[in-house]
Amino acid sequence: MITLTPRAAAQVTAMRSEQVNSGSRKLRVFVESGGCSGFQYGMSFDDEKPGDQTLESEGVAFLIDATSLAYLDGSSIDFDDGLQGKGFEIRNPNAQSTCGCGKSFA
Repeated sequence: MITLTPRAAAQVTAMRSEQVNSGSRKLRVFVESGGCSGFQYGMSFDDEKPGDQTLESEGVAFLIDATSLAYLDGSSIDFDDGLQGKGFEIRNPNAQSTCGCGKSFA
């Protein structure tokens, strides 16, 4: 299971409402190769694809593929708009190491 904090859910809802012609697009949470630690986190609005799972947290439905879920299961997604900069933060208990930017992991 992946959870969104109330702040993250509110930000996703606000961003989705700003999308023109968002239609059936949902938040997609994913992992891809790259970043300074080997893998990097990604989020986008996307249509459902074959093999996707739809999860829900704090009233926000989001998509994830099976490979990404294996890396992110048990994670929490927060949104921080404080002095350190605006953005989503993923707290991943499966990560063996993370980089200083918090956007990639190994």
